[in-house]
Amino acid sequence: MTAIEPSEVLRRIAAYAVITDASHKVLLVRASSLSATPNVWSLPGGAVMHGEHPQETVVRETAAESGLSVAVTGLRDVLADMRALPHRGLTIHTDRVLYAARVRGGTLRERTGQPTDIARWLSVDEASELPLRPFTSIALGLPPSEEEVPGEVPEFPSFFAAPGPDGLHRAQRFAAYAVATDPDSRVLLTRIAPNYPGAGRWHLPGGGTDYGEQPGTALIRELHEETGQRGRLIALLGVGSTRDPASLGPEGYPIDWHGVRAFYRVQVDQATAPTVHDHGGSTSEARWVPASEVQAFGPDEVTEVTAEAIRVAFTQ
Repeated sequence: MTAIEPSEVLRRIAAYAVITDASHKVLLVRASSLSATPNVWSLPGGAVMHGEHPQETVVRETAAESGLSVAVTGLRDVLADMRALPHRGLTIHTDRVLYAARVRGGTLRERTGQPTDIARWLSVDEASELPLRPFTSIALGLPPSEEEVPGEVPEFPSFFAAPGPDGLHRAQRFAAYAVATDPDSRVLLTRIAPNYPGAGRWHLPGGGTDYGEQPGTALIRELHEETGQRGRLIALLGVGSTRDPASLGPEGYPIDWHGVRAFYRVQVDQATAPTVHDHGGSTSEARWVPASEVQAFGPDEVTEVTAEAIRVAFTQ
């Protein structure tokens, strides 16, 4: 990979679909001359709009780029990458959510004056002969192609709110959380500290990922920093999306908050008494709780992402 020094640093969340037809060909789209990577092919998809669930992004973007209506059938993967665009003076970190989808209808078409111009059904062998975005290569089981990356990971705030079109500050954040269990089938929970949204409710260990960091790596780091536990990733369980149009936290002013959160099953083989290291932060307490008690919590006792993750973890 070629390294460059970053100029302007950006971060975004995006979602893409792996769609195959009856002959096992996959739908790919080509970047046009208007894009940052002209003539490079990728899965259909794009940036998640503020407040939009990544599944909705996939359906919307695929229709726009290909003329096809699709339905999401499952979650494939969550990954992150950094790339440098020296001709634009940019370094971009993108958190990517990959889904499986099927075609419901529509007609394949080309378009002009847009970031992508051609959509094609291609076999994996045909795709391997084309220039592909690295995340697309990974999704197709091919060796990832190279992209320019910054010489070092740029600094980027873990929390960034900017004025939206209505004058209210907006923040979009990608995070990773753990349904962490020990050999006794207890679940590790954290309690949200006062003055933070959801104060007093039980939450999952984890949090926002750092710039340049993979979600799984971030989660294992957060687990130890937040509770003192050492865990190992078992499986990706799901991705949730929540929006609070006027979240009020320690900043002291309302923020139109959109969080996209990947949640994983994590095994802690040698559980210890949880220790909260980040004093004065968003976590006031951490505790091992029997799974039966966790599943019995009401909606006022746990956060929305916790309720969703627990439901998925104990029904699979």
